[in-house]
Amino acid sequence: MADGDRALVAALRAELAAIEPSRACDRSAEVAGLGTAAVRGDRPALGRLMIRLLREGGPPPPAFAWDESPDHCRAAWLRGRFLARGSLSVAHGRLHLEFVVPPEEAPQLAARLAGVGLRAGVRDRRGRGVVTWKGADQIGTFLRWVGAGASLLELESRQVARAVRGDLNRVLNAESANLERIAEAAARQLDAIATLDADGRLQALPETVRAVAALRRSTPEASLGELAVELGISRGRVQRALERVESLALHGDEAPAPRPAGGRGRPRAERPAHDGPPAPSAARPAVA
Repeated sequence: MADGDRALVAALRAELAAIEPSRACDRSAEVAGLGTAAVRGDRPALGRLMIRLLREGGPPPPAFAWDESPDHCRAAWLRGRFLARGSLSVAHGRLHLEFVVPPEEAPQLAARLAGVGLRAGVRDRRGRGVVTWKGADQIGTFLRWVGAGASLLELESRQVARAVRGDLNRVLNAESANLERIAEAAARQLDAIATLDADGRLQALPETVRAVAALRRSTPEASLGELAVELGISRGRVQRALERVESLALHGDEAPAPRPAGGRGRPRAERPAHDGPPAPSAARPAVA
């Protein structure tokens, strides 16, 4: 993760660890969720939380009665479980939250989460059970439920900013590619116009073709649509005029002639004779 993402995850954990449960049952549930796991050196907020919750003395509850507990106690227990056994990763805008627990606890934890509408994946990793989410919606719902407020808003705003930047980059890339194609086509067309103008063939072309060529010369950056609007003709006529200029410059006078409007083949006089059966001749008079 980037430094900014690590700082955000650390701020989120600190926010959860700073929550002061107002009910005694919530404090007991959170202590049960924390369990007896050793506190990692990179999680000082968790160490302070455990000291604060255990300052009244007494061992933590041996087990948490999930089925008999209200939602606020369940949220406190899950908060403690996440602080002790959970981790959140933010990489390139993708969220990944997981609990690493003893293998026998993983199916039970996944079933409890599914019971409150947070279905998670379960797998084994090096002898440990892993309960995991990769969807931003479910991760956001879980963090909101266990009490992450300000940090979650910051996380969501970063997700939105990343999505907007991604969409903007895609639009800019598409526009850049389109402009590059226009520039390449304009360069070919300008070369063709210069070739025809140099040998005098440009002036022999129809008026519309000459007008398109002149406007292309004066505005090489314009698109076909912009040329059409400026000349007051259709985009198709502009395209055909420029294609004719390029074809003449490339093939000279041997450029393929356009097909007749009717789509017919050779003139009637050039058609081959009919190859069918001969027409019947006039009957000869009978000879007596």
